[in-house]
Amino acid sequence: MKAVIITQPGPPGVLQIAERPIPGFTADEVLIKVAAAGVNRPDVAQRKGHYPPPAGVPQDIPGLEIAGTITQVGGNVTRWKVGDKVCALVAGGGYAEYCNVPGGQCLPVPPNFTFIEGASLPETFFTVWSNVFDRGRLQPGETLLIHGGSSGIGVAGIQMAKAMGSKVYVTAGSDEKCRICKELGADIAINYKTADFVNAIDHLTNGKGIDVILDMVGGSYTPRNLQVLADDGRLVMINMMEGKDTQIDLSVILRKRLTITGSALRPRSVAFKNDVAASLEKNIWPLLASGRIKPVINAIFPASRAAEAHALMESSQHTGKIILSFEV
Repeated sequence: MKAVIITQPGPPGVLQIAERPIPGFTADEVLIKVAAAGVNRPDVAQRKGHYPPPAGVPQDIPGLEIAGTITQVGGNVTRWKVGDKVCALVAGGGYAEYCNVPGGQCLPVPPNFTFIEGASLPETFFTVWSNVFDRGRLQPGETLLIHGGSSGIGVAGIQMAKAMGSKVYVTAGSDEKCRICKELGADIAINYKTADFVNAIDHLTNGKGIDVILDMVGGSYTPRNLQVLADDGRLVMINMMEGKDTQIDLSVILRKRLTITGSALRPRSVAFKNDVAASLEKNIWPLLASGRIKPVINAIFPASRAAEAHALMESSQHTGKIILSFEV
């Protein structure tokens, strides 16, 4: 099979097409002929040598989400059959024509969705559900702030939180990105390049603050996030794009009874990911099928142009998802 491999740690140009054996699969897995794969920031980090994949997955083939057709089924897998069209969260190896994945991490491609649209779902939707609704315990009627509202995570989080009955605030880096976020359902969109989100939220909430914050920035945002959280608020961290080091006033946590938490999805167990998949299929997949939640695709690249896809991801000029196509 053809695969996009990381020839050595470095800039986007280190991504090259190479021949690799079709992977095997266990009794609990299925083998998928990949039609499309999503591009995510962890893929960029892996390419740079900063995010090594777990044991048991290809070490030089990135890719955490795919969509395609099941070609083989392990003996313990009862739900799926050859020919089923699925999308799936994978621990690595998604940038390839074939990929093996535990059966429980597959979800049906929603009705009338293309494989491109299906491939845009797993990584972001698993991440948002696990962090916003499970760890962050966001409830209907509460407020959510998403930093990077126009990112793949952001466009999924906006729609999911609105559908579940919450008020959504976002930050984004341009007026155009803010406009798109509001079109997707965000109640308030703050251009962080022209306004201070701390002052803006303090004014907009009459000093009450935000119940849950989903943050992928870290660094200097952390003390500012604590400042805008409401009493009993929850800060959920999923990345540290500005850096892992910061300084915070611990008294704020005590005074407001705050919770600071976070997670990385990739190293979690198969059982954990299976549970998230089940929650998504119950709560979110009907909303995708009905059109209430929609995929947001910014760009599609053939797999041979994976380097260009990564360059676009690193530029942060995109809104929504970037997808690699393996279909000729």
